[in-house]
Amino acid sequence: MTISTPTGALRVSAAEREPIVDRLQQAFAEGRLDKEELDLRLHLAMTARTRADLDAVLADLSPVPAAHRAPAPVGEPTAEQRVLAALAHVLGATTLFLGPLVMLCTRARRSPYVRRHIVEALNFQLTLLLLTVVTFGIGGIAYAVTWIVCGVAALLALVGTAFRYPFTLRLVH
Repeated sequence: MTISTPTGALRVSAAEREPIVDRLQQAFAEGRLDKEELDLRLHLAMTARTRADLDAVLADLSPVPAAHRAPAPVGEPTAEQRVLAALAHVLGATTLFLGPLVMLCTRARRSPYVRRHIVEALNFQLTLLLLTVVTFGIGGIAYAVTWIVCGVAALLALVGTAFRYPFTLRLVH
């Protein structure tokens, strides 16, 4: 005899929590949540045990429009895609946000893999720019470290691995 478990009662994994966390951060960036509510909902999402618990975290938020959903990855990236992804990180280190921005406008439609890396590089450079402006130039010291971080990101892109910069505002999706 097979026992059927309702979908909402199934336990969730860390991989299932990540899109929920991304959606909460996006809702915060859109102004739908304040900082306290974001913190509370992030805590609830990270401690959720079942799908019903996760669904409750997003219950009153509108779903992500289809244009903003990340396309599902299709197989391994080709050599050209890996080189383009690495180039986005290298251009970010050398041209700040301009290189990744130009790549976003010209190369992002080629593959989801390339787009993810371009968006990561662009978001990282925009975060550094905002940090520098907000701190009246003192944040410019962080640019000394960016060469190392961008180099690591470029190497990981070359081997076909996804990379997310730490402490980065996700301004572009």
